[in-house]
Amino acid sequence: MINKIVRTPAEAVAGIFDGAVVMIGGFGEAGSPIELIHALIDQGAKDLCVVSNNTGSGHVGLAALIENRQVRKMVCSFPRSANSKVFPELYQRGEIELELVPQGTLAERIRAGGAGIPAFYTPTSVGTPLAEGKEIRVFGGQSYVLEYAIKADFSLVKCRAADRYGNLTYNKTARNFGPVMCTAAATTIVQAKQIVEPGGIDPEVVVTPGIFVSKVTEVGSPADESTLVAEDRRYPW
Repeated sequence: MINKIVRTPAEAVAGIFDGAVVMIGGFGEAGSPIELIHALIDQGAKDLCVVSNNTGSGHVGLAALIENRQVRKMVCSFPRSANSKVFPELYQRGEIELELVPQGTLAERIRAGGAGIPAFYTPTSVGTPLAEGKEIRVFGGQSYVLEYAIKADFSLVKCRAADRYGNLTYNKTARNFGPVMCTAAATTIVQAKQIVEPGGIDPEVVVTPGIFVSKVTEVGSPADESTLVAEDRRYPW
């Protein structure tokens, strides 16, 4: 009988190893798996390459993982935003690496990784520093940059509801990166606000089929990242 449910976030992230490539969902707190990230901080895996839309906020979640010196490199679209404090300071001191990727290109590189497409051409970044050193080809009179797919050892994803088979639905912007990250990782780890019985999710509304999910843990009252940042909370507490 298939049952992908694990009891705690700590149990879910136990297998993440030093040097792993880890995709972390986001695009706003609807998709930020705070409890899984904090469990990864407690677990201690280091020298990680993290792929995410941004570098986190304040001193919790992804920002806390970076602040704890567990991340060697960030692959992201927004390394600096209104509440990003940790990454910009470390980057300016040369203590963390950055691969800057336009947001649409980042999403497509991840999607391509999950679809088995090794690379693709895009006009985004043509004529900018982001295209330097990359292959350029012309199609129909327009220049395109070659971009390579991204695959990961692990993905950490937040969803609204899951069943024990790993079928998922999402809340709002969690759907922007969560589904493609599920497909592009060897091991996908999900925190769900609710785990329902088989049949509790209408098959017509399943966004991520269970075949792409390895582990699911229930976090019924997930932390509100904006509240934690506003209160200047720091993890570890």
